Amino acid sequence: MKGFERLREKVAKFLKGIGPYEKAVDEFIKELQKTLIKADVNVRVVFNLTKKIKERALSEEPPPGILKREWFIKVVYDSLVELFGGEEKPQVVPTKQPWVIMLVGIQGSGKTTASGKLALFYKKLGFRPALLTTDTYRPAAYEQLRQIASYINVPFYGEERSKDPVKIAVRGLRKLIKDSGANIVVIDTAGRHGYGEEKALLDEMEQIAKAINPNEVMLVIDAYMGQKAYDLARRFHERTPIGSIILTKLDGTAKGGGALSAVAATGAKIKFISDGEKLEDFEVFNAKKYVARLLGLGDLETLLEKFKALEESRELEKRLERALATGRLTLRDVYAQIQSLKKLGPLRKVLQLIPGISMLPIDDERLRISEKKMAKWLNIMNSMTYEELDNPSLIDKRRIRRIALGSGATIEEVKELLQYYETIRKLIKNVKRRKGLLKRLGMLGDLRTI
Repeated sequence: MKGFERLREKVAKFLKGIGPYEKAVDEFIKELQKTLIKADVNVRVVFNLTKKIKERALSEEPPPGILKREWFIKVVYDSLVELFGGEEKPQVVPTKQPWVIMLVGIQGSGKTTASGKLALFYKKLGFRPALLTTDTYRPAAYEQLRQIASYINVPFYGEERSKDPVKIAVRGLRKLIKDSGANIVVIDTAGRHGYGEEKALLDEMEQIAKAINPNEVMLVIDAYMGQKAYDLARRFHERTPIGSIILTKLDGTAKGGGALSAVAATGAKIKFISDGEKLEDFEVFNAKKYVARLLGLGDLETLLEKFKALEESRELEKRLERALATGRLTLRDVYAQIQSLKKLGPLRKVLQLIPGISMLPIDDERLRISEKKMAKWLNIMNSMTYEELDNPSLIDKRRIRRIALGSGATIEEVKELLQYYETIRKLIKNVKRRKGLLKRLGMLGDLRTI
């Protein structure tokens, strides 16, 4: 994206570890500030954001197994995701049918084209969309939407000579749903010529909304508005109970970050972004994806996978701690462990996180599993019943033969998995017994440090 090239270069340089950490943080923060201000993000917002990032970078320690520089970039990434609307993905699939979407926006925002893009988006999802225009102010609006509807082959309704947008909406909606069988109707309403005429736009929007009771009202905002988007989005959000945003022309403007952050600040939900002239240039807005683009996905992809793996290690740690507390391990736990090991590496690293494990001599060879074996064992466990996964002692010779046949494995491979399960189970049991002994002797303390 334009204006963010230097920031992407800084990410790559920062991760390579050139220069002292504190100096590198200062340089990166300055570049981030310049980039966001050029993208028309509010100056106060930029300085508050970067101040928090810097405080965390210099005062907090990263999680175990994560380098300080990697952790810093993750802090920047998370902070920017929050700035642009947070991690929650928009709900785009209608909760009922037919679903009526009414688009509003000032003239020149790309609303009519966005209507066509939205209809095409839902058509690709398997819905039966239709287009309806109530724009009685712009002479070319009727013909433009009619041509778009013809191009993407969806039903269209409009009344070229009528001057009553409310009646057009009522008649068109009835016809498109009843006669054309549309289950999603996208309504393109009139815009206004200037930024000072939003009141007339919103008044007309409310009149149409009262008459047809749309399921969703979407405001179309031009990314070139930058910070001005805040005021328009706020007014819209206050006037309509159901509000979401389509941000258009995001491809060629340095103000896109300003518009995104401004809209997010109102609490209105950015649902779609349009980043090109073609009808296909339209996608569901995802703050995480957008920030990854800004920072350079190539640099972030591996780093984010590493943090994801760390989260999985914590989940595995919880499972093992639960097994340690109860002294009971199931094949479900082994299944979760094997899935995690594909990304986490040796089980020993995870086991050492558990209180008391470091007291035991652990044979790496007994716990090491090859990729090929992991895949085979997962298939074997997928062929087991819930009862067998929860209580492996039930698995006798007859069940072993059935499981082997169902998973395409040999009897020996099923037995090998069960032997691995026994190894882990005994290890857990040993740790539990030793902890009990130490507790009785009054020596338990903080086993994590032993």
